[in-house]
Amino acid sequence: MAEPQTADIQMPDLAKLSETMVGIAEQSQRIVNDWLGKQVAEGHMGMGDRTNLGQAFLQLTEKMLQNPAKLAEANFTLWQGYLDIWHKSAASFFGMQVEPAIAPDKTDRRFKHDDWEEHFFFDYVKQTYLLTANWLQNTVAEVEGMDEKTKKKVEFYTRQFVDALAPTNFPITNPEVLRSTVESGGQNLVQGLKNLLDDLERGRGKLKIRMTDLDAFKLGENIATTKGKVVFQTDLMQLIQYEPSTEKVYKRPLLIVPPWINKYYILDLREKNSFVKWAVDQGFTVFVISWVNPDAGLAEKQFEDYLSEGTLAALDAIARATGEDEINAVGYCLGGTLLASTLAYLNAKNDDRIKSATFFTTMLDFSNPGELEVFIDEDELQALEAKMQKAGFLDGGEMATTFSMLRANDLIWSFFINNYLLGKEPFPFDLLFWNSDSTRMPAAMHSFYLRKMYQGNLLREPGGLTLVGEKIDLTQVKTPVYFLSTIEDHIAPWKATFDGAKLFAGQVKFVLGGSGHIAGVINPPVAGKYCYWTKTNLADSPEEWFSGAKQYDGSWWNDWYKWCYRRAGGKVAARVPGAGDLPVIEAAPGSYAKVHLNK
Repeated sequence: MAEPQTADIQMPDLAKLSETMVGIAEQSQRIVNDWLGKQVAEGHMGMGDRTNLGQAFLQLTEKMLQNPAKLAEANFTLWQGYLDIWHKSAASFFGMQVEPAIAPDKTDRRFKHDDWEEHFFFDYVKQTYLLTANWLQNTVAEVEGMDEKTKKKVEFYTRQFVDALAPTNFPITNPEVLRSTVESGGQNLVQGLKNLLDDLERGRGKLKIRMTDLDAFKLGENIATTKGKVVFQTDLMQLIQYEPSTEKVYKRPLLIVPPWINKYYILDLREKNSFVKWAVDQGFTVFVISWVNPDAGLAEKQFEDYLSEGTLAALDAIARATGEDEINAVGYCLGGTLLASTLAYLNAKNDDRIKSATFFTTMLDFSNPGELEVFIDEDELQALEAKMQKAGFLDGGEMATTFSMLRANDLIWSFFINNYLLGKEPFPFDLLFWNSDSTRMPAAMHSFYLRKMYQGNLLREPGGLTLVGEKIDLTQVKTPVYFLSTIEDHIAPWKATFDGAKLFAGQVKFVLGGSGHIAGVINPPVAGKYCYWTKTNLADSPEEWFSGAKQYDGSWWNDWYKWCYRRAGGKVAARVPGAGDLPVIEAAPGSYAKVHLNK
């Protein structure tokens, strides 16, 4: 009879462990001292964040207590669920084949380890957690009498609470962590503690969880590698002109306006998934704006400065570089919001240099901004503005944390488990390197953007905004528009972007891509991933449009090319950066993009 096999247990090297723990203790002391000194210097001791979250949950409690019968019914339902789990788990323990009382959603990757189904204890813990989490969120969602904004805030933070308490996030209830702890003699937890302290030190007292190996990529070497030159710059941007890869190019250059919430090279990660490289290979003369990573010296820069020193300056520079006044333009996310504002401004000036506009996942009508609305009430804005006034900018990590909270299980807790509980190093991943390459936001600009657009929703109102001395009106813009949204977008929900696409007076082609805000856009044809939906005309509602839209497999990039090349003019000889009236300043990706805040 074969001997039963057991996991190999690695006994720790006590001398090495002792040395490691001494180093951890010294690092911990240094971090604590630095953090305390910072709090005293900035006057934060004893002061919490000035938000109305506590008041929101107090209102929730009051409304729940006003209907004790419904609360009692909810509690009874919960206990019935617990009994059902217990009975089925007991039957399964004694070898009976039964369906689980509750199962995780197919998209929930937290419980993918086999032990969550095969081991009685972990299966029971999993089902009990799922039942409680669903019950709590449903109970909160069904509370009546709360104002809509408070209700959304409570529901959002309730989800954050139940996500944080998942059994996967604790060593004793995560089977993968337990196995790793036994097999390594606890080395995973020691290394995890070291990783935690490294992230705290890198964040100067704030926890900045590493999503990828920050040393694995270097701009211009193995990321952002498409060959080009910086040919123009202002205080706010550098303009990159890319080298041609075809003998002939389309007459009208293509200007890409990325968001300045993150850096431009999301569109130029690697050759295999670079929209910039792909567009160059299709025969476009591609220009990209690379925004500055602002410091306190640019605190007073306004949204309209991004118009005058960004898109308008780029238009003039492209004309000098190529001799062409007419261009096609692409705007991504906040860059799309700026592009739309530019179109409206040019229309007010009877200037039609932009012959077509493409928008990637862009908000123009902010009536339904999704869960980001939680962060846009008056109390939140006042607290944020007070913080920005002291620094002169919004720290890049704050925006990154906000976006991560929208998908906490994928963008926070999965890395918490990998880095701190399993003690592993994060995997080198180009997209997550870009995501970790945070950018600041000038205080004046960001306050304007949040108040005038998210809170006031003035961009959609004719004459609602005045930029560089002109009242702008999107409803008068007749420029042909290609509008790309993505079905799983958690930052710019597609139904909200659909409402924005309807504002234009000209021809609009709306396309809905698969996946989300990033993966749905960065989806090269060669990958053969996802799908997209399109329809010849817009409809009155997103639901009506979707019901009549046709689905196609793969990437939307080729569909966009067929739309754009017809508006790009004939072919001319390829243009080389520096050959026009603008001399080369430096090689792409340029010095503005290389300012890295997180190392």
